[in-house]
Amino acid sequence: MTRKTVLDFHPQVLKLFDEYVHGLIPRREFLKRAANYAAAGVAAEGLLELLNPRFAEAQQVEPNDERLETSRIVIPSTQGHGSVNAYLARPSASAVSRPVVLVVHENRGLNPHIEDIARRLALAGFIAVAPDALSSLGGYPGDEDQARTLFQKLDQQKCRHDFLAAVSYLEKLPGGNRKVGVVGFCYGGAIANFLATQVPTLAAAVPFYGGQAPSADAARIKSPIQLHFAENDERVNAGWPEYEVALKVAGVRYEAHTYSGTQHGFNNDTTPRYDAAAAALAWQRTVDFLAKELA
Repeated sequence: MTRKTVLDFHPQVLKLFDEYVHGLIPRREFLKRAANYAAAGVAAEGLLELLNPRFAEAQQVEPNDERLETSRIVIPSTQGHGSVNAYLARPSASAVSRPVVLVVHENRGLNPHIEDIARRLALAGFIAVAPDALSSLGGYPGDEDQARTLFQKLDQQKCRHDFLAAVSYLEKLPGGNRKVGVVGFCYGGAIANFLATQVPTLAAAVPFYGGQAPSADAARIKSPIQLHFAENDERVNAGWPEYEVALKVAGVRYEAHTYSGTQHGFNNDTTPRYDAAAAALAWQRTVDFLAKELA
């Protein structure tokens, strides 16, 4: 199957896909409405298949890369779901204390793309830990549609406690320098915003196209924040102007970047919404920001 880019899809199809993957419309509704924009010889089912992730093609760092050490760990969460399984990636054979980055996935759990993100961060010199919010339901099932369905069954209040527990756990992680930052994507971006309002010891937060925390909570933020937005992302961007005002009033140190012509999910190189130039710039900004703030 030929790899497609965002330019190969009608903008309305991309908007419908965003609604579908975030649970705003069911699969049947997506297929029904997307059929109006399907090209000759391509059914709506075919459009969905083209839009779904292709993990193997996008993988940047192999799981057995000799420069890294990877493992599976379990993070206790007394007020959450009891425990959370997580993927850990760190530079190989290093006696140097490393800054720690909590990696929070999109609304599908710990899939291969997020594991690859963790390995990319490890190659950049961090200890990266990516929990799986679906742990209590058996973990990421290996299928994106099934993962989205499972995600809707989660107790999100407990999930938030799970991520709060993860930060506390990582602050004491052996080999870590006791400084923890968070980077999250979509759902994970919202969690990154949430953690910034709840954890005064958090050293840095980097939400990618994530929903904002309540504006009233901005005054509680102690960490610097670097925010990344897609230009064509009405759902997320609608809340940004009000939240930016709240950040300014609270005196929060922040920087916000919007990437021209991009769609929600532009950093995810497993799907056609990926924008290589914007993703490369956002990634370099993220690594530089985390390196500075977690040193």
